[in-house]
Amino acid sequence: MGEVADMYTQDGTVDRKGNPAVKKDTGNWRACPYILANECCERLAYYGMSTNLVHYMKTRLGQVNSVASNNVTNWSGTCYITPLIGAFFADAYLGRFWTIASFMIIYIFGLALLTMASSVKGLVPTGCGDDDVCHPTDAQAAVVFVALYLIALGTGGIKPCVSSFGADQFDENDEREKKSKSSFFNWFYLSINIGALVASTVLVYVQTHVGWGWGFGIPAVVMAIAVVSFFVGTPLYRHQKPGGSPLTRIAQVLVASARKWNVAVPADKLRLHETLDKESGIEGSRKLEHTDQLACLDRAAVVTAEDSAAAGSATASPWRLCTVTQVEELKSVIRLLPIWASGIVFAAVYSQMSTMFILQGDTLDQRMGSKFKIPSATMSMVDTISVIVWVPVYDRVIVPIVRSYTGRPRGFTQLQRMGIGLVVSIFSMVAAGVLDIVRLRAVARHGLYDKDDHVPISIFWQIPQYFIIGCAEVFTFVGQLEFFYDQAPDAMRSMCSALSLTTVALGNYLSTVLVTIVTHITTRNGNIGWIPDNLNRGHLDYFFWLLAVLSLLNFLVYLVIASWYKYKKTADDNPDAKGEH
Repeated sequence: MGEVADMYTQDGTVDRKGNPAVKKDTGNWRACPYILANECCERLAYYGMSTNLVHYMKTRLGQVNSVASNNVTNWSGTCYITPLIGAFFADAYLGRFWTIASFMIIYIFGLALLTMASSVKGLVPTGCGDDDVCHPTDAQAAVVFVALYLIALGTGGIKPCVSSFGADQFDENDEREKKSKSSFFNWFYLSINIGALVASTVLVYVQTHVGWGWGFGIPAVVMAIAVVSFFVGTPLYRHQKPGGSPLTRIAQVLVASARKWNVAVPADKLRLHETLDKESGIEGSRKLEHTDQLACLDRAAVVTAEDSAAAGSATASPWRLCTVTQVEELKSVIRLLPIWASGIVFAAVYSQMSTMFILQGDTLDQRMGSKFKIPSATMSMVDTISVIVWVPVYDRVIVPIVRSYTGRPRGFTQLQRMGIGLVVSIFSMVAAGVLDIVRLRAVARHGLYDKDDHVPISIFWQIPQYFIIGCAEVFTFVGQLEFFYDQAPDAMRSMCSALSLTTVALGNYLSTVLVTIVTHITTRNGNIGWIPDNLNRGHLDYFFWLLAVLSLLNFLVYLVIASWYKYKKTADDNPDAKGEH
């Protein structure tokens, strides 16, 4: 029996034919190059559009700073809300493999339409003035936004599934593979940033100096390469079976507990309802141990006399009697919500790289040498370089050192890792605020109050703020990826991965709200405001200070939340999780 157990995975994964996955032929690191290459190409395509999109909005769609900034953050936010749609289909019906494959097609359609909108006569805006700002018709603008939101829908089926699908290639019940899974998330994020690095350098240069048609056409071709890479690895993949609608199971627990509101929960929790089999009643999910938090939901698993009578003739209705595992699924999700909420302010800080950092860079000296000018959007490559540097440093240097002190396989707990990133992000806003104070002093000193005046400060002084955000990402965003996958119920991992991504969406929306409120308040009584079209007359530094204060307050709240959180435990008992309380 032991040899058979060693031959097959023990976490419920199957091969492409639906048979138990054979360890030596499927999954592990052998399947990951195709998944990582797919993610690298997809992210290159995504960042190839988003990195310089605020400039496209300003020049080709003729929008002012605040409108262009809000349109970019709204679109970017939507890209991180749609994963809830893709994740639902993955967990409930299609599985992660077919969800990724299906939504890739929508993604490519969107990219093709955006390329056409930037290169086909009749769709390209006309009436561009000497300042290179165009005045598109409503129809031309509509085509651009339809293309962008098709891409947002397409990415919704890819974002929440690729990281989870990659993690599925490692058997949690095998200690060696389990250790590799933790490293996978680091290298997964590295592949994202390699794609982003190419986008922020090569593609931004092409968009600026060659044209938007080529600038958007190349991402479309790269996305086609991503599709090929993904399908090449098909024979090697392990698959987690979809477990049915997670929303239905959540609703059943809520309804069952409400119907038994006056029923007392037994002191002996072993009397709560659970299947007698080794596996839970949910497809592809292991049993979860009972926890004491959120005890009001335990009523859904209390067996009443009416339930016993119903079970005598047939299985009791799941809308009246739920298993402990089903109840614990909902508890796990509820416990994740405060941690999830604490990532929203961090995501708002992160979103400044595609908006305010670029607008700040537009006012600085972009020259490198006598002839070459660096597009301000290209400075985001510093963030990606920072991530590329910090991922191997974290995985190969920091983790072993911290592990030697804490004794934990991961070094830091996942909550500690995310908390460190929240602290680091504050210093990015401080760096951006200090630079803007220096910039405004130079403006006053040289009288550079015209819109087109460039301040005699090199754009390279933006490097610290980008580099610090990259460091914060490695701690917080990678920590989130691992935390939400690890702490999610087996049959809800895509949904919980999507939940973690929505922090980026809400962070973008929060940024939009803050810009709108700040603009409304600071432009009263004829004042020019903090973020005018001419930043040389504004106070962008005040906006960065506002974000720094919000980040500090957010971290203090996070400390309270993290001290309350209890890690999930399966019936197999997870020693690593127990060691991280």
